[in-house]
Amino acid sequence: MHRCILHVDMDAFYASVEIRDRPELRGKPVVVGGSPEGRGVVAAASYPARRFGIHSAMSARTAVRLCPDIVFVAPRHNYYADVSAQIRQVLNRYTPQVEPLALDEAFLDVTASLRLWGTGAEIGRRIKTAVRDELGLVASVGVAPNKFLAKLASDLDKPDGFIIVEPDSIQDFLDPLPVSRLWGVGKAGQRTMAKLGVRTVADLRRRRPQQLESRFGEWGRHLWRLAHGRDDRPVMNDREAKSISHETTFSEDLSEIDVLRSVLLDLTEQVARRLRRYRRTARTVELKLRFSDFITITRSKTLARATDVTHHLWQTADELLIKELRHCDRAVRLLGMGVGALDADPCDQLELFTDRTNTRQSGLDRITDRISDRFGAGTIHRGPVQRK
Repeated sequence: MHRCILHVDMDAFYASVEIRDRPELRGKPVVVGGSPEGRGVVAAASYPARRFGIHSAMSARTAVRLCPDIVFVAPRHNYYADVSAQIRQVLNRYTPQVEPLALDEAFLDVTASLRLWGTGAEIGRRIKTAVRDELGLVASVGVAPNKFLAKLASDLDKPDGFIIVEPDSIQDFLDPLPVSRLWGVGKAGQRTMAKLGVRTVADLRRRRPQQLESRFGEWGRHLWRLAHGRDDRPVMNDREAKSISHETTFSEDLSEIDVLRSVLLDLTEQVARRLRRYRRTARTVELKLRFSDFITITRSKTLARATDVTHHLWQTADELLIKELRHCDRAVRLLGMGVGALDADPCDQLELFTDRTNTRQSGLDRITDRISDRFGAGTIHRGPVQRK
């Protein structure tokens, strides 16, 4: 029996939430992010803003240069987390097998739900309708036999997309697509692939995996598997997960350390929030980097004691990032942060850090989580400490 996997992706999530709450912004180029007067970074851009070439992780100053009339809105991360929890309630109606990737997207395995709710397409339509009618937001949905295909399908016809990939039409779906549609292949990757005569997924699929591996390492073999539509990864909810991670692939390679640190902080906050939500702690912190030359590295550090405190996880992740990029002149294509060696029950963490620091940071986490859970309108947001 083929699995039935859904990928639900909220369209321009942060910006869409702000426009929903402030209808006067509708149709305008809107950016959620830091002020262009400082070292602000674009966290999200509305679709009108994207027409000017503005995208997430771009500096606020560059966004203003591309569109002088752009409207900046300060981010409300705790509020977005509250809205995300409302979306999760909609998803949980159809299956307990929900794997969040970030606040704005998740995988669902609805294989066991088909007899109750109908086909995967019918479930996807129900979710889109509920998100629109109950929350005033728009979701794109992909329906497919595995996670890779479902995520790809949800991204092809944004905004408000809905694409179904049937098990017997996988190659018909994949082959005509440009190779850039495979995970991690950006503009630089397209140029490299073009030199090898690879422009479409079909071109890549016809190459021998050994040839791709010799050129790109294990990542090349991974791309070959994706070109054949192969992905056996299960959908794992937070309670089942042995690790938790978030990552983002940039539309353009980045080299600004301040921008990368800001993105890493956002990823860390999302991971830490998930840890606390399910009362888990982590003993290892992992950093993932993919560079413009396709080389992917991971760096990890084991903590002396498990923790769920955002500040402590961020300190370790930031240390790994700074150490790796201090003498590196390559631009970054993908950035990810994760935690592993999860413990089921949070434990006393005073031995790892000073009592005062640990108490203060744990209290800050409790306050921000409580604001999100009870009021949904928290505006407290960490900023990365400036390094000399």
